[in-house]
Amino acid sequence: MYDVVVVYPLRHTSVGTEVLLGRKNTGLGVGRWVGPGGKVEAGESLREAAIRELHEEVGLLAGADDLQPIARLHYPFPTRPHLSQRSHAFVLEVFEGEVQESVELSPEWWRVEDIPFELMWADAKMWLPRALQGSFTEATITIGDDDDVLDVAWMSTPDESTP
Repeated sequence: MYDVVVVYPLRHTSVGTEVLLGRKNTGLGVGRWVGPGGKVEAGESLREAAIRELHEEVGLLAGADDLQPIARLHYPFPTRPHLSQRSHAFVLEVFEGEVQESVELSPEWWRVEDIPFELMWADAKMWLPRALQGSFTEATITIGDDDDVLDVAWMSTPDESTP
């Protein structure tokens, strides 16, 4: 099992709170909408990886201290163990730069109320709404052959705080 990070940049506009998602252009989950992120490289902290991936995938710059942890999710893929991973998710409200498309992602701002859950990984609708509201979430989410959710074991509830 390897570690990945994902960042959900948020901005507050006249139409409400918006989150930056990107349509995956390559790799695992191609075609799905996801937050910017990727694998943690050797010697990197989770925050260093998150800041690097954010810049590489959508062109934004941020400080590691501005990342707010919102989830730690374990994803076993029983029939594809090479895909099994631990995902560390953050929100970010302080950043600089202009959003840019990359080889990995085609980014777009979405109103939080309009997040396209039907175009994301099947588990996103189970944890992301409450995480974006500030509730730290930890779970093991088992993924099947069709990228469907086979099982969910919650390790924290919406009213537990970040460890």
